[in-house]
Amino acid sequence: MAKYAKADIFRMIEEEDVEFIRLQFTDMFGMFKNVAVTSSQMEKALDNQCMFDGSSINGFMRIEESDMYLHPDLDTFQIFPWRPQQGKVARLICDVYRPNGEPFEGDPRYILKKALSRAEKMGYAFQVGPACEFFLFHTDDNGMPTTLTHEKAGYFDMGPLDLGENARRDMVLTLEEMDFEIESSHHEAAPAQHEIDFRYGPALQVADNIMTFKLAVKTIAKRHGLHATFMPKPRYGVNGSGMHINMSLSRDGKNAFADEADPWGMSQEAYWFIGGLLRHMKGMTAITNPLVNSYKRLAVGDEAPAYIAWSAINRSPLLRIPSARGEGARVELRSPDPSANPYLAIAVCLAAGLDGIENQIKPPSSVDKNIFQMSRKEREAAGIQPLPRNLQEALRELNKDELVKNALGEKTAQTYLQAKTAEWRQYAEQVTAWELEQYLYRI
Repeated sequence: MAKYAKADIFRMIEEEDVEFIRLQFTDMFGMFKNVAVTSSQMEKALDNQCMFDGSSINGFMRIEESDMYLHPDLDTFQIFPWRPQQGKVARLICDVYRPNGEPFEGDPRYILKKALSRAEKMGYAFQVGPACEFFLFHTDDNGMPTTLTHEKAGYFDMGPLDLGENARRDMVLTLEEMDFEIESSHHEAAPAQHEIDFRYGPALQVADNIMTFKLAVKTIAKRHGLHATFMPKPRYGVNGSGMHINMSLSRDGKNAFADEADPWGMSQEAYWFIGGLLRHMKGMTAITNPLVNSYKRLAVGDEAPAYIAWSAINRSPLLRIPSARGEGARVELRSPDPSANPYLAIAVCLAAGLDGIENQIKPPSSVDKNIFQMSRKEREAAGIQPLPRNLQEALRELNKDELVKNALGEKTAQTYLQAKTAEWRQYAEQVTAWELEQYLYRI
Protein backbone atom coordinates (compact mmCIF):
# COMPACT_ATOMS: atom_id res chain seq x y z
CA MET A 1 0.00 0.00 0.00
CA ALA A 2 1.31 3.46 -0.94
CA LYS A 3 2.40 5.65 1.95
CA TYR A 4 1.94 9.02 0.22
CA ALA A 5 -0.36 10.50 -2.40
CA LYS A 6 0.37 13.63 -4.44
CA ALA A 7 -1.64 15.75 -2.03
CA ASP A 8 0.57 14.55 0.85
CA ILE A 9 3.72 15.62 -1.00
CA PHE A 10 2.37 19.11 -1.70
CA ARG A 11 1.23 19.42 1.92
CA MET A 12 4.63 18.39 3.35
CA ILE A 13 6.46 20.73 0.99
CA GLU A 14 4.36 23.65 2.20
CA GLU A 15 4.33 22.75 5.90
CA GLU A 16 8.08 22.02 6.05
CA ASP A 17 9.12 25.04 3.94
CA VAL A 18 10.79 22.86 1.29
CA GLU A 19 12.22 24.94 -1.54
CA PHE A 20 14.37 22.46 -3.49
CA ILE A 21 13.55 18.87 -4.42
CA ARG A 22 16.18 16.53 -5.81
CA LEU A 23 14.81 13.95 -8.24
CA GLN A 24 17.29 11.11 -7.73
CA PHE A 25 18.03 8.02 -9.80
CA THR A 26 20.92 5.56 -10.09
CA ASP A 27 23.17 4.78 -13.03
CA MET A 28 24.31 1.30 -14.02
CA PHE A 29 27.40 1.50 -11.79
CA GLY A 30 25.51 2.46 -8.64
CA MET A 31 26.19 6.19 -8.66
CA PHE A 32 23.41 8.52 -7.47
CA LYS A 33 22.36 11.14 -10.03
CA ASN A 34 19.80 13.89 -9.65
CA VAL A 35 17.94 16.76 -11.22
CA ALA A 36 17.01 19.56 -8.79
CA VAL A 37 13.75 21.46 -9.15
CA THR A 38 12.16 24.17 -7.03
CA SER A 39 8.85 23.71 -5.27
CA SER A 40 7.17 25.75 -8.01
CA GLN A 41 7.94 22.92 -10.46
CA MET A 42 6.60 20.10 -8.31
CA GLU A 43 3.32 19.71 -10.15
CA LYS A 44 5.25 19.11 -13.35
CA ALA A 45 7.62 16.72 -11.56
CA LEU A 46 4.82 14.70 -9.98
CA ASP A 47 3.11 14.45 -13.36
CA ASN A 48 6.25 12.65 -14.61
CA GLN A 49 7.16 15.47 -17.01
CA CYS A 50 10.78 16.03 -15.94
CA MET A 51 13.11 14.96 -18.74
CA PHE A 52 16.88 14.42 -18.90
CA ASP A 53 19.50 13.38 -21.45
CA GLY A 54 20.00 9.63 -21.03
CA SER A 55 23.01 9.58 -23.37
CA SER A 56 25.01 11.51 -20.77
CA ILE A 57 24.51 8.81 -18.11
CA ASN A 58 26.88 5.81 -18.00
CA GLY A 59 25.23 2.72 -19.44
CA PHE A 60 21.94 4.35 -20.39
CA MET A 61 21.18 5.35 -23.98
CA ARG A 62 22.73 6.28 -27.32
CA ILE A 63 22.55 9.91 -28.36
CA GLU A 64 20.02 8.99 -31.07
CA GLU A 65 17.43 7.94 -28.46
CA SER A 66 18.45 9.92 -25.42
CA ASP A 67 15.27 11.48 -24.01
CA MET A 68 14.38 9.93 -20.66
CA TYR A 69 11.67 10.84 -18.13
CA LEU A 70 11.77 10.65 -14.32
CA HIS A 71 8.78 9.14 -12.53
CA PRO A 72 9.07 9.94 -8.80
CA ASP A 73 8.23 7.23 -6.28
CA LEU A 74 6.15 9.26 -3.83
CA ASP A 75 6.90 6.92 -0.92
CA THR A 76 10.59 7.89 -1.09
CA PHE A 77 9.97 11.54 -0.19
CA GLN A 78 12.53 12.56 2.42
CA ILE A 79 13.82 15.88 3.75
CA PHE A 80 17.62 16.09 4.09
CA PRO A 81 18.38 16.96 7.75
CA TRP A 82 21.82 18.35 6.86
CA ARG A 83 20.53 21.05 4.51
CA PRO A 84 19.28 24.54 5.59
CA GLN A 85 16.20 24.63 7.79
CA GLN A 86 14.79 27.57 5.85
CA GLY A 87 14.19 26.66 2.26
CA LYS A 88 14.75 22.99 3.02
CA VAL A 89 15.95 20.40 0.55
CA ALA A 90 14.05 17.16 -0.01
CA ARG A 91 14.38 14.27 -2.41
CA LEU A 92 12.31 11.76 -4.35
CA ILE A 93 13.84 8.61 -5.81
CA CYS A 94 12.67 8.12 -9.37
CA ASP A 95 12.16 5.37 -11.90
CA VAL A 96 13.40 6.04 -15.42
CA TYR A 97 10.97 5.82 -18.33
CA ARG A 98 11.10 6.14 -22.10
CA PRO A 99 9.09 8.87 -23.90
CA ASN A 100 6.49 6.24 -24.93
CA GLY A 101 5.66 5.61 -21.27
CA GLU A 102 7.46 2.27 -21.00
CA PRO A 103 9.99 1.63 -18.21
CA PHE A 104 13.60 1.95 -19.34
CA GLU A 105 14.96 -1.59 -19.22
CA GLY A 106 18.44 -0.36 -18.20
CA ASP A 107 17.21 1.39 -15.05
CA PRO A 108 18.72 -0.58 -12.11
CA ARG A 109 15.60 0.03 -10.04
CA TYR A 110 13.46 -1.48 -12.81
CA ILE A 111 15.78 -4.50 -13.01
CA LEU A 112 15.23 -5.17 -9.31
CA LYS A 113 11.47 -4.61 -9.67
CA LYS A 114 11.43 -7.17 -12.49
CA ALA A 115 13.15 -9.75 -10.26
CA LEU A 116 10.74 -9.02 -7.41
CA SER A 117 7.79 -9.45 -9.78
CA ARG A 118 9.05 -12.92 -10.67
CA ALA A 119 9.28 -13.78 -6.96
CA GLU A 120 5.76 -12.45 -6.40
CA LYS A 121 4.39 -14.71 -9.15
CA MET A 122 5.95 -17.62 -7.28
CA GLY A 123 4.19 -16.46 -4.10
CA TYR A 124 7.21 -14.88 -2.39
CA ALA A 125 8.27 -11.50 -1.03
CA PHE A 126 12.01 -10.86 -0.67
CA GLN A 127 13.47 -9.44 2.53
CA VAL A 128 17.02 -8.09 2.73
CA GLY A 129 19.27 -6.79 5.49
CA PRO A 130 22.65 -5.22 4.64
CA ALA A 131 25.76 -4.72 6.78
CA CYS A 132 27.75 -1.85 5.26
CA GLU A 133 31.39 -1.17 6.16
CA PHE A 134 33.37 1.96 5.29
CA PHE A 135 36.55 3.86 6.13
CA LEU A 136 36.90 7.38 7.53
CA PHE A 137 40.12 9.03 6.34
CA HIS A 138 41.66 12.48 6.66
CA THR A 139 41.50 15.00 3.85
CA ASP A 140 44.47 17.05 2.70
CA ASP A 141 44.89 20.84 2.82
CA ASN A 142 42.79 21.16 -0.31
CA GLY A 143 39.98 19.04 1.08
CA MET A 144 40.87 16.09 -1.15
CA PRO A 145 40.63 12.55 0.24
CA THR A 146 43.67 10.63 1.49
CA THR A 147 44.12 7.16 2.99
CA LEU A 148 45.67 8.64 6.14
CA THR A 149 44.39 8.08 9.65
CA HIS A 150 45.89 8.73 13.07
CA GLU A 151 43.89 6.06 14.85
CA LYS A 152 44.89 2.53 15.80
CA ALA A 153 41.50 1.22 16.91
CA GLY A 154 40.34 -2.32 16.11
CA TYR A 155 37.19 -4.40 16.27
CA PHE A 156 34.60 -3.03 18.73
CA ASP A 157 37.09 -0.55 20.22
CA MET A 158 35.66 2.67 21.62
CA GLY A 159 36.71 6.26 22.19
CA PRO A 160 39.17 7.79 22.80
CA LEU A 161 40.93 5.02 20.81
CA ASP A 162 38.17 5.19 18.17
CA LEU A 163 38.71 8.67 16.73
CA GLY A 164 35.71 8.36 14.40
CA GLU A 165 33.23 7.74 17.19
CA ASN A 166 31.71 11.23 17.12
CA ALA A 167 31.29 11.24 13.36
CA ARG A 168 29.70 7.80 13.46
CA ARG A 169 27.29 8.92 16.20
CA ASP A 170 26.19 11.90 14.09
CA MET A 171 25.68 9.59 11.12
CA VAL A 172 23.43 7.34 13.19
CA LEU A 173 21.39 10.26 14.53
CA THR A 174 21.02 11.73 11.05
CA LEU A 175 19.91 8.40 9.61
CA GLU A 176 17.37 7.95 12.39
CA GLU A 177 16.02 11.41 11.61
CA MET A 178 15.51 10.08 8.07
CA ASP A 179 13.40 7.17 9.40
CA PHE A 180 16.14 4.52 9.34
CA GLU A 181 15.96 1.95 12.12
CA ILE A 182 19.61 1.59 13.10
CA GLU A 183 20.24 -1.72 14.83
CA SER A 184 23.90 -1.19 15.74
CA SER A 185 27.09 0.70 14.90
CA HIS A 186 30.68 -0.02 15.84
CA HIS A 187 34.33 0.25 14.93
CA GLU A 188 35.46 -2.52 12.59
CA ALA A 189 38.68 -4.56 12.50
CA ALA A 190 40.95 -2.16 10.57
CA PRO A 191 42.05 1.29 11.79
CA ALA A 192 39.52 3.92 10.64
CA GLN A 193 37.02 1.24 9.54
CA HIS A 194 33.39 1.41 10.69
CA GLU A 195 30.10 -0.41 10.31
CA ILE A 196 26.50 0.77 10.67
CA ASP A 197 23.73 -1.82 10.39
CA PHE A 198 20.13 -0.93 9.66
CA ARG A 199 17.02 -3.08 9.87
CA TYR A 200 16.10 -5.58 7.18
CA GLY A 201 13.06 -4.89 5.05
CA PRO A 202 11.49 -5.26 1.59
CA ALA A 203 14.24 -5.54 -1.02
CA LEU A 204 13.39 -2.44 -3.07
CA GLN A 205 13.14 -0.25 0.01
CA VAL A 206 16.46 -1.60 1.31
CA ALA A 207 18.20 -0.92 -2.02
CA ASP A 208 16.89 2.67 -1.88
CA ASN A 209 18.09 2.87 1.73
CA ILE A 210 21.59 1.68 0.84
CA MET A 211 21.91 4.49 -1.70
CA THR A 212 20.61 7.03 0.84
CA PHE A 213 22.85 5.57 3.56
CA LYS A 214 25.99 6.07 1.48
CA LEU A 215 25.01 9.66 0.66
CA ALA A 216 24.31 10.47 4.32
CA VAL A 217 27.54 8.86 5.57
CA LYS A 218 29.67 10.77 3.06
CA THR A 219 27.89 14.04 3.82
CA ILE A 220 28.24 13.80 7.61
CA ALA A 221 31.87 12.67 7.33
CA LYS A 222 32.65 15.78 5.31
CA ARG A 223 31.15 17.94 8.07
CA HIS A 224 33.67 16.37 10.44
CA GLY A 225 36.55 17.13 8.08
CA LEU A 226 36.79 13.46 7.07
CA HIS A 227 36.32 11.50 3.88
CA ALA A 228 34.09 8.41 3.99
CA THR A 229 34.92 5.82 1.35
CA PHE A 230 33.10 2.63 0.40
CA MET A 231 36.07 1.50 -1.69
CA PRO A 232 36.47 -2.22 -0.94
CA LYS A 233 40.23 -2.23 -0.22
CA PRO A 234 41.69 1.27 0.17
CA ARG A 235 44.76 0.17 2.16
CA TYR A 236 47.14 -2.74 1.81
CA GLY A 237 47.69 -4.98 4.81
CA VAL A 238 44.36 -4.42 6.58
CA ASN A 239 40.84 -5.77 6.12
CA GLY A 240 38.72 -4.46 3.29
CA SER A 241 35.11 -3.31 3.51
CA GLY A 242 32.23 -5.65 2.77
CA MET A 243 28.48 -5.34 2.40
CA HIS A 244 27.16 -8.64 3.70
CA ILE A 245 23.62 -9.28 2.46
CA ASN A 246 21.17 -11.18 4.68
CA MET A 247 18.27 -12.64 2.70
CA SER A 248 15.00 -14.44 3.31
CA LEU A 249 11.78 -15.13 1.43
CA SER A 250 8.35 -14.80 2.99
CA ARG A 251 5.04 -16.31 1.92
CA ASP A 252 1.70 -15.11 3.27
CA GLY A 253 3.56 -12.99 5.81
CA LYS A 254 5.58 -15.89 7.22
CA ASN A 255 9.27 -16.67 6.77
CA ALA A 256 9.51 -19.34 4.06
CA PHE A 257 13.07 -20.15 5.15
CA ALA A 258 12.03 -21.26 8.65
CA ASP A 259 11.57 -24.90 9.69
CA GLU A 260 11.97 -25.69 13.36
CA ALA A 261 12.32 -29.40 12.61
CA ASP A 262 15.58 -28.85 10.71
CA PRO A 263 18.86 -28.96 12.70
CA TRP A 264 19.69 -25.44 11.52
CA GLY A 265 16.11 -24.21 11.52
CA MET A 266 15.99 -23.92 7.74
CA SER A 267 13.36 -25.11 5.26
CA GLN A 268 13.90 -27.12 2.09
CA GLU A 269 13.23 -23.95 0.10
CA ALA A 270 16.07 -22.22 1.96
CA TYR A 271 18.50 -24.99 1.04
CA TRP A 272 17.41 -24.84 -2.61
CA PHE A 273 17.89 -21.06 -2.48
CA ILE A 274 21.44 -21.66 -1.19
CA GLY A 275 21.96 -24.17 -3.99
CA GLY A 276 20.99 -21.58 -6.58
CA LEU A 277 23.27 -18.96 -5.09
CA LEU A 278 26.23 -21.32 -5.04
CA ARG A 279 25.62 -22.50 -8.61
CA HIS A 280 25.52 -18.95 -9.99
CA MET A 281 28.04 -17.34 -7.65
CA LYS A 282 30.83 -17.10 -10.21
CA GLY A 283 28.52 -15.43 -12.71
CA MET A 284 27.17 -13.02 -10.07
CA THR A 285 30.54 -11.89 -8.76
CA ALA A 286 31.15 -9.20 -11.41
CA ILE A 287 27.93 -7.58 -10.10
CA THR A 288 28.42 -8.06 -6.35
CA ASN A 289 32.13 -7.13 -6.62
CA PRO A 290 32.30 -4.74 -9.58
CA LEU A 291 35.69 -3.04 -9.26
CA VAL A 292 39.26 -4.01 -10.02
CA ASN A 293 39.86 -3.14 -6.37
CA SER A 294 37.11 -5.52 -5.17
CA TYR A 295 39.37 -8.52 -5.74
CA LYS A 296 42.10 -7.13 -3.50
CA ARG A 297 39.61 -7.60 -0.65
CA LEU A 298 38.72 -11.14 -1.77
CA ALA A 299 42.36 -12.22 -1.90
CA VAL A 300 43.16 -15.39 0.02
CA GLY A 301 44.51 -14.60 3.49
CA ASP A 302 42.10 -11.76 4.24
CA GLU A 303 38.96 -12.38 6.28
CA ALA A 304 36.71 -11.95 3.25
CA PRO A 305 35.45 -15.17 1.61
CA ALA A 306 37.49 -16.50 -1.30
CA TYR A 307 35.85 -19.91 -1.83
CA ILE A 308 32.36 -21.06 -2.83
CA ALA A 309 30.93 -22.99 0.11
CA TRP A 310 28.36 -22.68 2.89
CA SER A 311 28.17 -23.38 6.61
CA ALA A 312 26.04 -22.81 9.66
CA ILE A 313 28.88 -22.83 12.20
CA ASN A 314 31.83 -20.88 10.79
CA ARG A 315 32.42 -17.63 8.94
CA SER A 316 35.09 -18.60 6.42
CA PRO A 317 32.67 -19.84 3.71
CA LEU A 318 30.91 -17.58 1.24
CA LEU A 319 27.42 -18.32 2.59
CA ARG A 320 26.50 -18.58 6.24
CA ILE A 321 23.34 -19.54 8.08
CA PRO A 322 23.15 -17.24 11.14
CA SER A 323 21.97 -18.73 14.43
CA ALA A 324 18.58 -16.97 14.43
CA ARG A 325 15.55 -19.26 14.15
CA GLY A 326 11.89 -18.88 13.23
CA GLU A 327 11.06 -15.51 11.71
CA GLY A 328 14.75 -14.57 11.96
CA ALA A 329 15.89 -17.47 9.75
CA ARG A 330 17.98 -16.18 6.86
CA VAL A 331 20.98 -16.71 4.62
CA GLU A 332 24.00 -14.37 4.76
CA LEU A 333 26.05 -13.80 1.60
CA ARG A 334 29.45 -12.49 2.69
CA SER A 335 31.22 -11.69 -0.58
CA PRO A 336 29.49 -8.47 -1.82
CA ASP A 337 31.19 -5.16 -1.18
CA PRO A 338 29.70 -1.67 -0.84
CA SER A 339 30.88 -0.51 -4.27
CA ALA A 340 28.18 -2.75 -5.81
CA ASN A 341 25.04 -1.26 -7.29
CA PRO A 342 22.56 -2.47 -4.64
CA TYR A 343 19.66 -2.80 -7.08
CA LEU A 344 21.64 -5.05 -9.41
CA ALA A 345 23.34 -7.02 -6.61
CA ILE A 346 20.04 -7.80 -4.88
CA ALA A 347 18.36 -8.61 -8.22
CA VAL A 348 20.94 -11.22 -9.23
CA CYS A 349 20.93 -12.76 -5.74
CA LEU A 350 17.17 -13.18 -5.96
CA ALA A 351 17.31 -14.54 -9.51
CA ALA A 352 19.92 -17.14 -8.51
CA GLY A 353 18.01 -18.17 -5.38
CA LEU A 354 14.71 -18.52 -7.22
CA ASP A 355 16.44 -20.65 -9.85
CA GLY A 356 17.54 -22.90 -7.02
CA ILE A 357 13.94 -23.25 -5.80
CA GLU A 358 12.45 -23.74 -9.26
CA ASN A 359 14.98 -26.42 -10.18
CA GLN A 360 15.36 -27.84 -6.66
CA ILE A 361 19.12 -27.36 -6.69
CA LYS A 362 20.59 -29.12 -3.68
CA PRO A 363 23.64 -27.44 -2.19
CA PRO A 364 26.78 -29.51 -1.55
CA SER A 365 27.60 -30.60 1.98
CA SER A 366 28.34 -27.79 4.41
CA VAL A 367 31.97 -26.95 5.15
CA ASP A 368 32.30 -26.67 8.90
CA LYS A 369 36.01 -26.00 9.30
CA ASN A 370 38.17 -23.03 8.41
CA ILE A 371 38.58 -23.11 4.63
CA PHE A 372 41.63 -20.85 4.79
CA GLN A 373 43.47 -23.50 6.82
CA MET A 374 42.62 -26.31 4.40
CA SER A 375 45.21 -27.40 1.86
CA ARG A 376 44.50 -27.17 -1.85
CA LYS A 377 44.12 -30.96 -1.99
CA GLU A 378 41.59 -30.86 0.85
CA ARG A 379 39.58 -28.16 -0.90
CA GLU A 380 39.65 -30.02 -4.20
CA ALA A 381 38.59 -33.26 -2.50
CA ALA A 382 35.65 -31.39 -0.94
CA GLY A 383 34.69 -29.85 -4.31
CA ILE A 384 35.33 -26.32 -3.03
CA GLN A 385 35.96 -23.92 -5.91
CA PRO A 386 37.44 -20.41 -5.63
CA LEU A 387 35.64 -17.21 -6.46
CA PRO A 388 36.99 -15.36 -9.51
CA ARG A 389 40.43 -13.98 -8.65
CA ASN A 390 40.09 -10.71 -10.54
CA LEU A 391 37.61 -8.63 -12.49
CA GLN A 392 38.63 -10.19 -15.81
CA GLU A 393 37.83 -13.70 -14.54
CA ALA A 394 34.54 -12.47 -13.07
CA LEU A 395 33.49 -10.90 -16.37
CA ARG A 396 34.22 -14.15 -18.20
CA GLU A 397 32.02 -16.01 -15.72
CA LEU A 398 29.24 -13.42 -16.07
CA ASN A 399 29.33 -13.80 -19.85
CA LYS A 400 28.87 -17.57 -19.45
CA ASP A 401 25.93 -17.38 -17.02
CA GLU A 402 22.71 -16.94 -19.01
CA LEU A 403 20.52 -16.71 -15.90
CA VAL A 404 22.45 -13.77 -14.46
CA LYS A 405 22.54 -12.03 -17.84
CA ASN A 406 18.79 -12.54 -18.23
CA ALA A 407 18.21 -11.05 -14.78
CA LEU A 408 20.08 -7.93 -15.88
CA GLY A 409 18.47 -7.84 -19.31
CA GLU A 410 20.28 -8.43 -22.58
CA LYS A 411 21.16 -4.79 -23.26
CA THR A 412 22.28 -4.01 -19.72
CA ALA A 413 24.36 -7.18 -19.51
CA GLN A 414 26.21 -6.40 -22.73
CA THR A 415 26.71 -2.73 -21.85
CA TYR A 416 27.99 -3.72 -18.40
CA LEU A 417 30.37 -6.31 -19.83
CA GLN A 418 31.74 -3.85 -22.39
CA ALA A 419 32.25 -1.06 -19.85
CA LYS A 420 33.87 -3.28 -17.23
CA THR A 421 36.08 -5.01 -19.80
CA ALA A 422 37.36 -1.58 -20.85
CA GLU A 423 37.96 -0.77 -17.17
CA TRP A 424 39.99 -3.97 -16.73
CA ARG A 425 42.07 -3.27 -19.84
CA GLN A 426 42.79 0.26 -18.67
CA TYR A 427 43.91 -1.09 -15.31
CA ALA A 428 46.07 -3.79 -16.90
CA GLU A 429 47.92 -1.17 -18.95
CA GLN A 430 48.91 0.91 -15.91
CA VAL A 431 52.46 1.03 -14.56
CA THR A 432 52.03 0.91 -10.79
CA ALA A 433 54.17 2.16 -7.94
CA TRP A 434 54.70 -1.48 -6.89
CA GLU A 435 56.22 -2.33 -10.29
CA LEU A 436 58.54 0.66 -10.18
CA GLU A 437 59.64 -0.23 -6.66
CA GLN A 438 60.27 -3.87 -7.57
CA TYR A 439 61.90 -3.54 -10.98
CA LEU A 440 63.16 -0.06 -11.85
CA TYR A 441 66.41 -0.15 -9.85
CA ARG A 442 67.48 -3.69 -10.72
CA ILE A 443 66.40 -4.41 -14.28
